Amino acid sequence: MKMKSVVKLGVVGAASAFLLAACGNSSKESTSKYINWQENSQLPTLDASKATDTLSFSTLNNSNEGLLLNAANNKVKPGVAESYKVSKDGKTYTFNLRHSKWSDGKPVTAKDFVYGWQRTVNPKTASQYSYLFSDVKNADAIGKGKAPVSSLGIKADGDYKVVVTLDKPQDYFKYLVTMAPFLPQSESAVKKFGSAYGTTSKDMVYNGPFKVEGWTGTNNSWNLIKNKEYYNASKIKVAGIKINAQNDANTSLNQYETGQFDSVQLAGAQQVGKYKNSSEYHALKQASTFYIELNEKKDPIFKNANIRKAISLAIDRNEYTKNTLGDGSISAVGYVSPGMSKRDGKDFTEDAGTKTGVSYNLAEAKKLWAKGLKEVGKKSVNYSILSDDTDSGKKTTEFLQTALEKLPGLKVSTQNIPFKSRLNRSQNGQFDMVVSAWGADFPDPISFLQLFTTDGSYNNGKWSNAKFDADVKNAEGVDANNAAKRWNDLVNAEKELMADQGIIPLYHQVQSRVIKPRVSGVQFFPTGASYDFRDATISKK
Repeated sequence: MKMKSVVKLGVVGAASAFLLAACGNSSKESTSKYINWQENSQLPTLDASKATDTLSFSTLNNSNEGLLLNAANNKVKPGVAESYKVSKDGKTYTFNLRHSKWSDGKPVTAKDFVYGWQRTVNPKTASQYSYLFSDVKNADAIGKGKAPVSSLGIKADGDYKVVVTLDKPQDYFKYLVTMAPFLPQSESAVKKFGSAYGTTSKDMVYNGPFKVEGWTGTNNSWNLIKNKEYYNASKIKVAGIKINAQNDANTSLNQYETGQFDSVQLAGAQQVGKYKNSSEYHALKQASTFYIELNEKKDPIFKNANIRKAISLAIDRNEYTKNTLGDGSISAVGYVSPGMSKRDGKDFTEDAGTKTGVSYNLAEAKKLWAKGLKEVGKKSVNYSILSDDTDSGKKTTEFLQTALEKLPGLKVSTQNIPFKSRLNRSQNGQFDMVVSAWGADFPDPISFLQLFTTDGSYNNGKWSNAKFDADVKNAEGVDANNAAKRWNDLVNAEKELMADQGIIPLYHQVQSRVIKPRVSGVQFFPTGASYDFRDATISKK
């Protein structure tokens, strides 16, 4: 991306931010000088090159700072870079850095950005997010081992100027540099901590508004503590945020109502209904989609399109979102989340969305299932479905087990494990069917669609479709600077993914949270890192 628009997609909503605040209370409030915040899962990592999930991204966003920061209304604002400029051809970005420090007192310099980016694209790091650097000069060649890491298109011009060279203009580049994989990294810290780097809060240095403390790598709680070395420390109004991973929704809400939490995520129709009319309630629409991946490499039966389509058609998404989730989330209209991108006044899902791939028709599902079993030479099969051990994760696998066992000859078992373990098993292909989720990193359909190219690092099920690959390649290549053609490429890619049922979309998430009146100024972003505590305040009693 750049200051001037090359591909004008008319993005709306998904990159906007708003303040979480409340005025009124129906439960006991804490008097702590810290914000007490609930999360559903353990923190997976603090290594910016290896983070893959929204919780790690949000924690890194609050404990570190990149060149730019997300801002309201699809804008970016200065981060470590006080200012930047873009060349007329859109391929060279020059970032002018402010004088800032790491939490150990050492200066943050241009070399830290060079090293951090090089470490992420280095094949030895095995970063799943290295693909985001694809348009940075030589990044793809480096990833294939055909060019040295030092040839990456980023250089330090003195201590406080970073110059980035792209192979071609990239409409969303300014959003990318707000993300965790583009953070600066201290080479001395990486070498000091070695293999432990980013695996505990002590094995890390921070250049953001908060430092992470109390995280051992496996425990359920950690703290964001005000970083006195942060260049804007005087503007940080809270002492810190105490975060606790509590995946039992009833326990979490009880702790909220007794004042142990200032904010918790609600689960199910009963909890949402209790608070829906309260000023403490916030329905946070997210540019995210939950879906099922089928492991075609481990279980070749899933290579059969009729099998995949039958599984999808057997799922009543409306019943699932209304009666099982009950949290305001909406049934999937496709893979790409609605309300994120527009062109000529039309939402992307209006152009790309059809009922293909997200419909419920049990009779047709049974016909395709029988046809698929005959084609693969099977009469019955047994498979497991994997998900998180959260309240919604357990409800989801139970619902899917009941729905899918209506297909004659299919026996489904359920597995619910901790989020961090589920991520690891997904990435290593240790599943039959897995409920995954993707939240857009930036407000553009490509953030979703590029995942499922044949060589995509997040294509855990190993679905492959040459036409889909070509559409995505054209959108990022020959049509990158033609708004209309690029849009059509992405529309066609979405339609192909759904027509071939490469994945099985379930729903688009709306996170229902309650937050106490004493807390305000927490920013929420539907894309990228979810939360930003930089402007948070606690009212005085």
